[in-house]
Amino acid sequence: MQIQDLPYPDPGVPDARSGPRLLWWLFRNQLSGQLKSLAWGLLHFASVAALPFCVGVAVQAVVDRSGSRLALAGGLLALACAGNAVGDTFLHRTAITNWITAAARVQQLLARKAAQLGSALTRRVAAGEVVSVSTGDVEKIGWFVEAFSRFTAALVTLVLVCVGLLVYQPALGVVVAAGLPVLALAVLPLLPRATRRADIQREKAGRATELASDTVAGLRVLRGIGGEELFLERYRHASQEVRHAAVRSARMWSLISAIQVLLPGLLLIAVVWYGVHLARQGRVTVGELVTVYSSVMVLTYPLRHFEEIAMAYSFSRPSAKRAARVLSLDRATDTAGSRPARVPSGDLYDPDTGLLASAGRLTAVVCGDPDAAGRLAERLGGHPPQQGTSVLLGGVPLDELPLDSARTAVLVQDKDPVLLSGTLRELLDVPASGAVEPRSALAAAQCDDVLAALVQGSLDAVDPMDARITERGRSLSGGQRQRLALARSLITDPEVLVLDEPTSAVDSHTEARIAQGVRELRAGRTTVVFTSSPLLLDRADRVVFLHDGEVTAAGTHRELVHTEPRYRAVVTRETDDEAALNGSVALNDVLQELEEIEEKA
Repeated sequence: MQIQDLPYPDPGVPDARSGPRLLWWLFRNQLSGQLKSLAWGLLHFASVAALPFCVGVAVQAVVDRSGSRLALAGGLLALACAGNAVGDTFLHRTAITNWITAAARVQQLLARKAAQLGSALTRRVAAGEVVSVSTGDVEKIGWFVEAFSRFTAALVTLVLVCVGLLVYQPALGVVVAAGLPVLALAVLPLLPRATRRADIQREKAGRATELASDTVAGLRVLRGIGGEELFLERYRHASQEVRHAAVRSARMWSLISAIQVLLPGLLLIAVVWYGVHLARQGRVTVGELVTVYSSVMVLTYPLRHFEEIAMAYSFSRPSAKRAARVLSLDRATDTAGSRPARVPSGDLYDPDTGLLASAGRLTAVVCGDPDAAGRLAERLGGHPPQQGTSVLLGGVPLDELPLDSARTAVLVQDKDPVLLSGTLRELLDVPASGAVEPRSALAAAQCDDVLAALVQGSLDAVDPMDARITERGRSLSGGQRQRLALARSLITDPEVLVLDEPTSAVDSHTEARIAQGVRELRAGRTTVVFTSSPLLLDRADRVVFLHDGEVTAAGTHRELVHTEPRYRAVVTRETDDEAALNGSVALNDVLQELEEIEEKA
C-alpha cells in the first residue's frame, strides 16, 4: 500500500483484544512495507558500519605506503557512501509510508466503528477520549509501526558488526562484543518508570482535552449563567497538572538519553585504552585500531534506535490500548444482517413499549422521561439495547437488515443534532431520495431568517447556499441550528423519519408554522415526533402517550387532554396537585392558546 492509494478499500478486521495485539495485527497487515523498510535499513546501516573499515584500510595503506590498497580503500569508501545515501533515502520513504498508512488504517477503522455505533459511541466512551484516539493516538501508533523495521535493521547491523570485529580483530572485538549488549540493555530497568510517567501524562492530557472540549461546546450557556470563569479555572488547573506530569516524564527520558550518551563514551575510552596497550605490544596495527575505534563511534548511531523503539512502544502501548477499547465496542446486532439488503415499508412497531406508528401518518409520542424518549428514539432507528426486542418495520425486524438498509429506511434526528462546518450547500448535500428539494425543506423548517443571517455574516456570499457555517454552527442560535438540522433531515426523505424534540429551542409562532410545514412536506410518509409541545401534538394524526415504558393511551391531542390526566400533566407541565385542582382551567388555557397561535400563524 502506497500513500497515493489511500484510503484502504477495506481496512480489515482488527484484533482489538488488547493494545499489543492491535499493534501486532497492524504489523502483520503491513508486512510487505516492513520488509522493504528492513531491506533499505540494512543497506543504510551496513554502509554506515563499513565506513570505519574503509578508513582503517586507508590509514594502514598510508602507513605501509601502498598505493593500490589506498585506491581500493577509496573505492570501497565511495561505494559505502553511495550505499549510505541510497539506503537512507529509501529507508526514510518506506518508513514514513509505513507510518502514514498505519495511522490511516487505524483512522479508517475508528471512522467505521463510529459510523456503526452512531450516537451510542459517545455514551460508551467519553467524547474527549474519542477525539484523543482519532488524533494524537493514531500518530503514536503509526510511530511504533514505522520505528520497528528501523530498529530491526539496527539490531541486525549491530550483531553483524560484533561478529565482524571478532573475526577481524579478536582481542578488541571481544571488548566491543561484551560492551554493546550492556549499552543496549542498560536502559531497560528505567523503562517501566518512564512508561508509567508517560501514561500519567497522557491520562491527564486526555482529561484536559475533554474538559476543554466540553467548555468550548457549552461556552454560550456558561456565559449565560456566569460560569465561564469557573470552568476556565478548572482548565487552568488541569493544564498545570499536565505540565507537571510532562516535566516529570521528560526528566526520566532525559536520564535515559544521558545514559545512551555516557555508556558509549565509556566503551570508547575502554577500547582506546586497551587498543593502545595492544598496539604498543605489536598485537594490533594502527589501521586495525583506527577501524575498531571508528566502529565503536559509528555504532552509537544504530544504538539510538534502541532508545527510540523503547520510547515509541512506551507511547504507543497506551494509545493502542485506548484505540483497541473503542474498536472492541460492538452493536447489539450484526451490521451485516441476516436478510437481503432492501428498504421495507409499512407500520413501525416497537414490541417493548407497544408503540405503533402507522405508515404514511404523523405520529407524536409524549413521554414524561426525556431520557427514556431518547432511548426509544434510538431503538426505532435500529439501535436496540443489548437486551431487547427489535423494532419491526412492515413486519421486518430492523436488526435483521444490513445496517445501511436499516439506516436508509429509518432516519433518527436526536435532540442535539450536529452541524458540520462548511457551506450550507455542503451541509444539505446528504444521501436523499431526490423527491424533496433543499428550498422546500428549508421553507418547511422555517429557515428564512437563518438564510438571511448566514448571508449577513458572510463576507462574499450572495447566495445563502454558498454562505459558510462555522464549526458546529456556533455562530447561530440554538433555534437556528435546530431548524437547519430539521431541513437536512427532511431533504433525506426517508421511509420513516424520527424527530426527537425538533422544536425545543424555537418560539411558539415559528413552531406552529414548522408543525404545518412538516405535516405538508411529509404527507404520505411515516413520521414520528417525540415532543410535549401542544402545537406539534395538535398537528399529529395520532398521539401516543408512554408511561413507565409502555403505551398507556392513544388518540388525538384534544382527546387525550380531556381524558388522560397524566398526559395533560406532562403537556401542561403541571404537578399532580395542580392537575387535580386546576385540570379544567389548564385544559381551557391550552385549547385557547392553540387557537390564538393558529390564528396568528
